[in-house]
Amino acid sequence: MLWRRIERVVDPEVVIEGAGVRLRRSIGTRSLDQLDPFLLLDHFVSTDPQDYRAGFPWHPHRGMETVTYVLSGVIRHRDTLGNSGSIGAGEVQWMTAGRGILHEEMPEVRPEGIDGFQLWVNLPARLKMTAPRYQNIPARDIPELRRDDGTCIRVIAGTVEEARGPISGIAVDPLYLDIFLPPQAVFIHPITPGHNAFSYIYDGQALWGGEGASFSSPRLIVWGDGEAIMVRTEEGPVRFLLVAGRPLNEPVVRYGPFVMSTWEEIEETLRELREGTFAGKDSG
Repeated sequence: MLWRRIERVVDPEVVIEGAGVRLRRSIGTRSLDQLDPFLLLDHFVSTDPQDYRAGFPWHPHRGMETVTYVLSGVIRHRDTLGNSGSIGAGEVQWMTAGRGILHEEMPEVRPEGIDGFQLWVNLPARLKMTAPRYQNIPARDIPELRRDDGTCIRVIAGTVEEARGPISGIAVDPLYLDIFLPPQAVFIHPITPGHNAFSYIYDGQALWGGEGASFSSPRLIVWGDGEAIMVRTEEGPVRFLLVAGRPLNEPVVRYGPFVMSTWEEIEETLRELREGTFAGKDSG
């Protein structure tokens, strides 16, 4: 077994996005601009309504995918395709923006506050102008493996043992796991060699990699290449995301919520916005 070693450790940066939402950002920062094919990772977590009530009013996307995973609280969403609904605790929405979509994401003010993640995944150049779509996954449809030692693994995308995550048809062949590891436990998981991978620690502390380096939340660990990762706990538990995907190795040109392959494509997108033709009826 060729163990993956820790390549980099990133401390999240506090940023303000949308209409005034306070976030912890680990990918898409000065420290880590991207981890191909992943362009952004935000952790939104607060029980103070002032940190999140303003939400993310109507805004556009093109050329990428957004993955919203809610641990607690509720986010309401609407878009220009006529979709509307909410994402609650344990639920996932995988939105492929493709050639263009306008949507809003508004957290509800509740006693438990809000806690969850948004991940941006790049689309290959051949799919950047594909038709937009949503995959809305209720909590009951996400497989949850419970092992004898108390380990719990929620499989959002990819495969663990016989459990396959409900997200399908994604170009980068993603792995997306939410893992609870109890005290005095070991977690080992294979990752396709050549795929980029990271773990985001959002609660607790553990020993990471074969070298057993100790890191606690909140931190993002970038794994080097190899066949598998190892995580071990000591006196306390840990909760973390494990995400991996096939790198696209293509040019990335970003401008706010648009991710294209050339500046000419960005300029065309901005022209459509000015002229009111972006995400029109023929985009749905």
